[in-house]
Amino acid sequence: MKKTIFVTILMVCGLLFINTGWRHHVPDFIATPEAKLAETLVQLGDAPQPHQPDLSLPGVSAERGRELVHTGITAKPNGGKTGKQSKHFVCTSCHNMEREDPDLRVSDPQARLHYVKDQGLPFLQGTTLYGAVNRNSFYNGFYEEKYGALVTPARNDLREAIQLCAIECSQGRLLEAWELESVLAYLWTIDLTLADLKLEPEQYEMLNAALQGQQDAKVAVALLKSLYLPGSPATFAYPPDDRRQGYAAQGDPANGQLIYELSCLHCHEHGRYAFFRMDNSRETFRYLQKHIPRYTRYSLYQVSRWGTSPVPGKETYMPNYTQEKLSDQQMEDVRAYIEMMAK
Repeated sequence: MKKTIFVTILMVCGLLFINTGWRHHVPDFIATPEAKLAETLVQLGDAPQPHQPDLSLPGVSAERGRELVHTGITAKPNGGKTGKQSKHFVCTSCHNMEREDPDLRVSDPQARLHYVKDQGLPFLQGTTLYGAVNRNSFYNGFYEEKYGALVTPARNDLREAIQLCAIECSQGRLLEAWELESVLAYLWTIDLTLADLKLEPEQYEMLNAALQGQQDAKVAVALLKSLYLPGSPATFAYPPDDRRQGYAAQGDPANGQLIYELSCLHCHEHGRYAFFRMDNSRETFRYLQKHIPRYTRYSLYQVSRWGTSPVPGKETYMPNYTQEKLSDQQMEDVRAYIEMMAK
């Protein structure tokens, strides 16, 4: 009799769990191409990213963050407009806000060049901010050589990385707390989705099985993290020893034209972000050709590999291209295009 009562109680409890929606192994979340990568990882038991925006601060909004990123100015919480974050640059001067790599597992400048051309995007020195919130390291590789101890707090902290960019890269002011959180809120609107990882149908099946407790969730997390870079690699490069001879590569002027139009003119045409104006005139190409072998701020090799520093009265400067943003071969391609157009 007691056994019968015990079994009956177990059956009733089971029915109650079902009726109240207790589905420990059948969550509502489903891995689809539209699903956010960060949310999927959390659902699989991974730790959430530490740079979630603090939406409790007055004035914090993704729209204000979007305006700060794209224009450098937005509305203050209590009325009026902020001062420009920088007199010289906005985030889009050096960073795309869209995906720019066909394969998120590698940093290939040539693949990126053709991808951004097809997408109608510029070819820039900075890594896209699309998916920045999905990364956990910033100012990687050789950037410590450039910014020294400033890199230490920024390397694994997106907030610190944004502030470093604000004062050093954009030559502007630090963001106020509500501005910084608004920028984060905006960046969370352009985070990676599962579609960006180009998963196969069977991989979606595996993810959903893991979400239902039927597969090892750690294996699913490892799979997802293997399909994108957790940070953007940065290897500083140097001009060739003999600038007249250049790098040991034959230049492709057609490829060089793409780089010139999608990168050089992005900043220099009509003096958009630079005091040195460039265009498609023969005079411009002849001037550039003349300076190629020289050690001046107008030398292709000098400015591309070393960048430039601010000069008195002109705080704008040119960031250097790392190997991951412009290869030695691509440098020779630009040179070949300049020399062809200078004739």
